[in-house]
Amino acid sequence: MTDNLSIWTLVLEAGIVVQLVLLLLLGLSFVSWALIFNKWRTFRAGKAADDAFNDVFWGSDDLDAVKQEAEQMENSAQAQVFLQGYAAFEKIKKEKRGTALNIRHAIDHTWTAQIHRFSAGLSFLATVGSTAPFIGLFGTVWGIIDAFQSIGITQNTSLATVAPGIAEALVATAFGLLAAIPAVIAYNAYTGKMKALNSRLDGFSTEFMNVLTQHAKK
Repeated sequence: MTDNLSIWTLVLEAGIVVQLVLLLLLGLSFVSWALIFNKWRTFRAGKAADDAFNDVFWGSDDLDAVKQEAEQMENSAQAQVFLQGYAAFEKIKKEKRGTALNIRHAIDHTWTAQIHRFSAGLSFLATVGSTAPFIGLFGTVWGIIDAFQSIGITQNTSLATVAPGIAEALVATAFGLLAAIPAVIAYNAYTGKMKALNSRLDGFSTEFMNVLTQHAKK
């Protein structure tokens, strides 16, 4: 009986609907883990690049020199905000028209673009976290229905007859939870990182505008 109730045997002997549910959950889990790893690298690289950019920005009064360094920091959200804001600032100085609102618009637009870049894929994790248990539950219900149909056909209610069908049904629930739990944990963790990133950009944007105001008076 132990061999017959192994996970691999249960999956192979499950009905076609349950097997499709399991394949779907495995696919969702695979994509989720790939996304989790990718976002981990993105956030780690972004934080390191922001720290490096801050050292450059606050360590120099020459904004042109800062610009040259920032152009090499594609992973830094703050560097991208700086580049677009400084480009708007230079355009105003060159054309002698425009206001601080033009700079603020460039900063806010880039800020929003960076938030979208870093948050890409998080909605998928949220979707997997909220739907995978129900997909697994659907597989479980369907498997139990099959099990009861088998009981009706064989007219045998012994444990040896019922156990395999119930077990294969419960495997779908387990797969659903295995897909959902990492997705929920990662989504919550990365949502916290998004709040931290937004806070960094908010603080930097304010300080950057103050720096540009001082440079405009020179």
